[in-house]
Amino acid sequence: MRRPWGALLLGALLCAHGLASSPECACGRSHFTCTVSALGECTCIPAQWQCDGDNDCGDHSDEDGCMLPTCSPLDFHCDNGKCIRRSWVCDGDNDCEDDSDEQDCPPRECEEDEFPCQNGYCIRSLWHCDGDNDCGDNSDEQCDMRKCSDKEFRCSDGSCIAEHWYCDGDADCKDGSDEESCPSAVPAPPCNLEEFQCAYGRCILDIYHCDGDDDCGDWSDEADCSSHQPCRSGEFMCDSGLCINAGWRCDGDADCDDQSDERNCTTSVCTAEQFRCRSGRCVRLSWRCDGEDDCADNSDEENCENTGSPQCASDQFLCWNGRCIGQRKLCNGVNDCGDNSDESPQQNCRPRTGEENCNVNNGGCAQKCQMVRGAVQCTCHTGYRLTEDGRACQDVNECAEEGYCSQGCTNSEGAFQCWCEAGYELRPDRRSCKALGPEPVLLFANRIDIRQVLPHRSEYTLLLNNLENAIALDFHHRRELVFWSDVTLDRILRANLNGSNVEEVVSTGLESPGGLAVDWVHDKLYWTDSGTSRIEVANLDGAHRKVLLWQNLEKPRAIALHPMEGANLDGSHRKAVISQGEWVSLPSVGLPHPFAITVFEDSLYWTDWHTKSINSANKFTGKNQEIIRNKLHFPMDIHTLHPQRQPAGKNRCGDNNGGCTHLCLPSGQNYTCACPTGFRKISSHACAQSLDKFLLFARRMDIRRISFDTEDLSDDVIPLADVRSAVALDWDSRDDHVYWTDVSTDTISRAKWDGTGQEVVVDTSLESPAGLAIDWVTNKLYWTDAGTDRIEVANTDGSMRTVIIWENLDRPRDIVVEPMGGYMYWTDWGASPKIERAGMDASARQVIISSNLTWPNGLAIDYGSQRLYWADAGMKTIEFAGLDGSNRKVLIGSQLPHPFGLTLYGERIYWTDWQTKSIQSADRLTGLDRETLQENLENLMDIHVFHRRRPPVSTPCAVENGGCSHLCLRSPNPSGFSCTCPTGINLLPGGKMCSPGMNSFLIFARRIDVRMVSLDIPYFADVVVPINITMKNTIAIGVDPQEGKVYWSDSTLHRISRANLDGSRHEDIITTGLQTTDGLTVDAIGRKVYWTDTGTNRIEVGNLDGSMRKVLVWQNLDSPRAIVLYHEMGLMYWTDWGENAKLERAAMDGSERTVLISNNLGWPNGLTVDKASSQLLWADAHTERIEAADLNGGSRHTLVSPVQHPYGLTLLDSYIYWTDWQTRSIHRADKGTGGNVILVRSNLPGLMDIQAVDRAQPLDASVSLRHCSRRGVNACASLSQPGLNKCGSRNGGCSHLCLPRPSGFSCACPTGIQLKADGRTCDPSPETYLLFSSRGSIRRISLDTSDHTDVHVPVPELNNVISLDYDSVDGKVYYTDVFLDVIRRADLNGSNMETVIGQGLKTTDGLAVDWVARNLYWTDTGRNTIEASRLDGSCRKVLINNSLDEPRAIAVFPRKGYLFWTDWGHIAKIERANLDGSERKVLINTDLGWPNGLTLDYDTRRIYWVDAHLDRIESADLSGKLRQVLVSHVSHPFALTQQDRWIYWTDWQTKSIQRVDKYSGRSKETVLANVEGLMDIIVVSPQRQTGTNACGVNNGGCTHLCFARASDFVCACPDEPDSRPCSLVPVLVPPAPRATSMSENSPALPNTQPPTFRSSTSRTRTALEEVEGRCSERNARLGRCAHPNEAVPAAAGEGLHISYAIGGLLSVLLILVVIAALMLYRHKKSKFTDPGMGNLTYSNPSYRTSTQEVKIEAIPKPAMYNQLCYKKEGGPDHNYTKEKIKIVEGICLLSGDDAEWDDLKQLRSSRGGLLRDHVCMKTDTVSIQASCGSLDDTETEQLLQEEQSECSSVHTAATPERRGSLPDTGWKHERKLSSESQV
Repeated sequence: MRRPWGALLLGALLCAHGLASSPECACGRSHFTCTVSALGECTCIPAQWQCDGDNDCGDHSDEDGCMLPTCSPLDFHCDNGKCIRRSWVCDGDNDCEDDSDEQDCPPRECEEDEFPCQNGYCIRSLWHCDGDNDCGDNSDEQCDMRKCSDKEFRCSDGSCIAEHWYCDGDADCKDGSDEESCPSAVPAPPCNLEEFQCAYGRCILDIYHCDGDDDCGDWSDEADCSSHQPCRSGEFMCDSGLCINAGWRCDGDADCDDQSDERNCTTSVCTAEQFRCRSGRCVRLSWRCDGEDDCADNSDEENCENTGSPQCASDQFLCWNGRCIGQRKLCNGVNDCGDNSDESPQQNCRPRTGEENCNVNNGGCAQKCQMVRGAVQCTCHTGYRLTEDGRACQDVNECAEEGYCSQGCTNSEGAFQCWCEAGYELRPDRRSCKALGPEPVLLFANRIDIRQVLPHRSEYTLLLNNLENAIALDFHHRRELVFWSDVTLDRILRANLNGSNVEEVVSTGLESPGGLAVDWVHDKLYWTDSGTSRIEVANLDGAHRKVLLWQNLEKPRAIALHPMEGANLDGSHRKAVISQGEWVSLPSVGLPHPFAITVFEDSLYWTDWHTKSINSANKFTGKNQEIIRNKLHFPMDIHTLHPQRQPAGKNRCGDNNGGCTHLCLPSGQNYTCACPTGFRKISSHACAQSLDKFLLFARRMDIRRISFDTEDLSDDVIPLADVRSAVALDWDSRDDHVYWTDVSTDTISRAKWDGTGQEVVVDTSLESPAGLAIDWVTNKLYWTDAGTDRIEVANTDGSMRTVIIWENLDRPRDIVVEPMGGYMYWTDWGASPKIERAGMDASARQVIISSNLTWPNGLAIDYGSQRLYWADAGMKTIEFAGLDGSNRKVLIGSQLPHPFGLTLYGERIYWTDWQTKSIQSADRLTGLDRETLQENLENLMDIHVFHRRRPPVSTPCAVENGGCSHLCLRSPNPSGFSCTCPTGINLLPGGKMCSPGMNSFLIFARRIDVRMVSLDIPYFADVVVPINITMKNTIAIGVDPQEGKVYWSDSTLHRISRANLDGSRHEDIITTGLQTTDGLTVDAIGRKVYWTDTGTNRIEVGNLDGSMRKVLVWQNLDSPRAIVLYHEMGLMYWTDWGENAKLERAAMDGSERTVLISNNLGWPNGLTVDKASSQLLWADAHTERIEAADLNGGSRHTLVSPVQHPYGLTLLDSYIYWTDWQTRSIHRADKGTGGNVILVRSNLPGLMDIQAVDRAQPLDASVSLRHCSRRGVNACASLSQPGLNKCGSRNGGCSHLCLPRPSGFSCACPTGIQLKADGRTCDPSPETYLLFSSRGSIRRISLDTSDHTDVHVPVPELNNVISLDYDSVDGKVYYTDVFLDVIRRADLNGSNMETVIGQGLKTTDGLAVDWVARNLYWTDTGRNTIEASRLDGSCRKVLINNSLDEPRAIAVFPRKGYLFWTDWGHIAKIERANLDGSERKVLINTDLGWPNGLTLDYDTRRIYWVDAHLDRIESADLSGKLRQVLVSHVSHPFALTQQDRWIYWTDWQTKSIQRVDKYSGRSKETVLANVEGLMDIIVVSPQRQTGTNACGVNNGGCTHLCFARASDFVCACPDEPDSRPCSLVPVLVPPAPRATSMSENSPALPNTQPPTFRSSTSRTRTALEEVEGRCSERNARLGRCAHPNEAVPAAAGEGLHISYAIGGLLSVLLILVVIAALMLYRHKKSKFTDPGMGNLTYSNPSYRTSTQEVKIEAIPKPAMYNQLCYKKEGGPDHNYTKEKIKIVEGICLLSGDDAEWDDLKQLRSSRGGLLRDHVCMKTDTVSIQASCGSLDDTETEQLLQEEQSECSSVHTAATPERRGSLPDTGWKHERKLSSESQV
């Protein structure tokens, strides 16, 4: 029965067109509806085609769920209908292709080293959890999440990244979780002045801004640029500055990152094989309507239903009418297509006989036969395909098809077998290979860094950062090296694979190294350079560099190596593998801008510029695309880091480099010995060790050579550093030196011809050194300077430099010398171009060519023919003439656009041409036979030929330098030479010797150097003083003509230095306490140096060596600048250019200060005194004039106006000299009239101070007695002997400083030290002073004087000093440095610095010295510990290491055995413990924020602390009770200390040290302001470190550590045992301790009885017994007095006394409770809260890397005690009553402190003594009153004068005398209290 084809086709069309837009399709009753396609199309097929085993729908939807035909008994029936051999079932291979042959298989027994997959496979155990799906069902990757390390951040997806990448503005987590919940404002670190800040915060050099290169990586450095550097020829520059291939312009593909290459384009024309997208882009025609958006605008997939034939599935047949039918319907005798094309003769269909049957002869089929609609259909087994006759089967060669196997494939009949290379193993799928070894890592360049990513798990780590522009990279796995190229630096670098040891490999001769490859077998490095169009090779260290390929290369980029057998890596056998139009692309689309590519196993990885991502896909099919990482900065090159990517191979060069002297390169099965570029080969294995002759030429940024020893004539860059604009060249073959000038750096340098030994020869006073010539006979260097219009000469090392011609020069250019005749020749292309010659000593000067010249450039001499050649860029000719200018001829007069450099060698003349960018040569006699040696070379300059055939010349200078003391120069005079002197020095009569130095000269500072201009010679030339140091910002300058020394200040290095005028004997005299020293002057008569500091606003003086430094003026200074002295008058003058500019005067000791001029001043800079005319002269940069007045400020008048920006000013004889910032010049004028202004020197940037000196003039020559009459009698008296030192020869009798005054002199002491009553002598140091740290310094402020000036303690090597303490016994300061993590100590003079603790520290915040037991305590907030050791760092022991969060400040009370510390962690608190860490107790843990500093008031027995979060200073007693707010509004206090009635503290926010009255919190003062980095502060005073304890003598008898406690002491052992045996029991019981003070040298008094040792349970001796070392008669009877080396027994009846005491205590307790309740009720309204506190968040500044943010909720403050209780310990001479004891017991019971009970026990047991009912101290007025009248006046006075208790105390003592203060023994003092302050 025929099928209704018309209806069939109509139904199909209706479904395809009419129903295309419908989500469902409806076909006729006799049709089957296929599944709707992805494009919404419907297909209808005849119903009988369903379940016929044929894919008629194209998507198998007509065969899904059908009962499949039965396979033969020998086959297995797959779920998809496929039949396979039964033997293939459960063999581990997916033969059915749906894995149905491997389902329900019995589990295979895996080996011990295998992992069992859930699907029954067995894989290597090493493959488990490696990120790879090796099982196929991912069961091997069901792993726990990797734990991130302490230095890593865990992303939300479980991956780990570096901790410092968190919140850095870069999304480093794949899910971006590292940039979530970041602080809103994280300021980017500021860039330096010489840097440009990219949009994302990175800093690059400012010279890279707007240079056309994307140095930032996001083009932000090229945004908003008015102009860009042009791209190279053949390139198009995007609007962003990116350069792309010009062929990519308007190709429809957006190659520019801003799409600017596709703007303003005309319609592109696509080829016949291309389809034009709507955007104009051309794509392959075959991509049209393939379901993929190839145009990126979907235009290639629009209107596809009208475009022709649909694409059929692989198992379908395409009919002529465009229909798709199942492949099995082909040649079945039925017109299934409807156009009979499936049965046409073209299909070779065999006629049907009707007798076919599978049961007869298998239907004629070779393998499988099945009946389909009554017809035989033959099929084949898997591994075979049906032949064209439709019967026979032939083997399928699977190995011939790409992708069947990952690596190796072996075909067999009906089957195939995959295998893997060595180092790989076949996976369970039996097709793909897995690499053995570690997990693969993708190594990629990210421009600013190099990173690693694990492809299977996205683990992301940083390898190298802070790179400029890393593009290409490769690695050497065996040597663990990574190499990369940087196209911004034009360098190739390398580092270890762990990121360490970064070093340059190739640093010269690179322009754009875009490709890099490592030969890991032969250890070679290959690279491409698209700028030089070369491929080069070198050893891994960059040595023996050779150009391999340079011809027919346009822009080589990527490079890859295969160094295994058969490879040619020597550049031979070059051939094109793929040319234009010949490539095979994977079926991959949607790749906007792929850049670099790498492969590993079956995966392909690539980076994409536009998507900023790393992607992967199957390397055979291009399918399974996946994004490995995105949101990258700018991914560039990429490689797979794995040992299998660099398998071991045979090194054809062997172990001895193949016997080659230089390079051994593999070539085929052998190797080739190669030489570095330019070196000739002298044998098959050896190269020459040097070059004999080569062409040398400059190219601005580098200097190159072209060897004449080889034939290739390729240029090679000489490896030189910092060549910026090389112009002139010359050479000297005797020492193999090459010399060149650089007009950018204004230097002349030299190096060996191979680049070694590079050094700068001349680097000062050059402006445009354009010509250079070597006199190889006398070893002299000649040069021209077109900026200074001079010709100079020096020795070849730059020494003894002198100017030989300085007149009538106008832009001299090239210079050559002819030593045989003693002449030199030079070109001058100024207003009157000419060529001149003169003797080499500047004699016999004459013009030899002056006509028909425009721009005479290069010069060359033909010594053989005695000809002078020159090139003229204006005339466009090369000419020659005789050496006297005669016989002038044109050699080359055509095709010379712009010749520049010129040289001769042999029979050839060589020249460079700017316009043709080439090096050319011709015959030197005829100008014919022109050749081009090199072309396409930008910026060509000078040229020379280096050879070893210069003619020898005899000269008298060769014998003892011709008798000359300095320079011996060739001359055309009869003698053949003449002598000359260095610049500024005159030749003495006789013509041989030079004067020893300059007599009259100007000396000035130029920020980075100090220079002199001689006034002894007829021209002005500046000479650098050769001081062998680096100057940063030299400002002020002074001269001591007596000793011939120059003094200068450097405001960047913060120091004052001096050196001899010849540059020798440099030394720094002031290195601390300086900020901006703007003014400096030397008192050559009084031998002092004075200076002003506008940073500290001080004027200081010191000896010439910097000793005995003193602040003279410190008040009412704003910005003091220039300072001058008039020693004979005893006066100093200075300018102040602050807000109220003025000019002041004072005596030279700082007294008699007066303002001379204060009106009409702007920026008074320079200042000088004209002693001869009694005038004061100054320069004002704001009013732009130089003015003068008399010495009292009168008769003011203008000398010079206008002057643009004068700075320094000086005077000598009848002239004034000044420096000018604006003109960068030094000027001169008449001092009387200001007329005759001339320019002394110009083009001197950075000009600062200037001084004029005449060493031949005596110091008093400028002083005239006739001018003193108007200054008064005293002035004339002082000038009776002009120039005489007022202090005389014996320093005026002063012990330290003797300073002149108008009326004589005065003695003075260094800063902070008081002058004694005799008015002449000083103490060596202050008695009482503050000692504080400010990160990089330790300073002191004397409290003996009123100026409060800080003085630096000269301790060396300070980096980040935090905490301080002082030991009064040894006079040493102890400090912590958290940068070095050490604790150190030193003497106060800076000597004997030593490290006490050098290991095991993290962040030592607090430090305390136990001056009695000689122990050191510190807190470590990094380790959260409190430790102790001996003062020398021995016997180290951890005391407390639990429940510490952020321990900071620490303080000790040795007399009481207490240790106090603050903790500003999560729960802030202040704690106390015994000195051994026992009996730990929290004193305060409420209403605290950041308790930073802590100090003890040993007098009043109170603790003080600062709270940087609550911004206040508080105090409490030693038990944490009686808390009181002292100051409630401080900015950010850090540390504090106490002395007398003052509390001092450091403040981070105000950058100051302040103080308040410790009783009232009032009288707030700023002690010192404007100090950066303030940290700890302590007081050094005789009153601070007093008292003693049992450990004070002989270490308490302990072998190692002795710790005093509240009631006894203990011995302890260090945590790390030392060589000595340690005992916890005292070996030797110490004698009785004595009190110590800072004024005593010994901690113990002689002849004192030793105290007894007792355990913590033994009875405590009475306080007076401990102090006085004696026993009362009563205690002696009771047996309480101990004998040496004897324990103290318990007293008889002590228990009875305790029972009585407890009974009395209970009886009074009820009364006290009632009293306390009444007191609390009366004062409950006095509870206070901090009014300003809300929900505040404030960051506590930290000197560590991170800043912790703490949020503290405002809480009410606790109620304050209104009264402070006091009690006194009993003494032997007083009687205590029971009633009084009860009162004390009750009061101390309220305190809740056990320590008070210990004292009370002693008080109770003594029975006798005086006790006050109660003593109350009001917290506001600190008044002391007696109540109840139970004590008379005498008793009250005695009570107040005795030692106080722990509740609180008021310590009174007589004012101690220096070095004679009484020890703190508790003895009564006779002097009564006389004032409240003393109380």
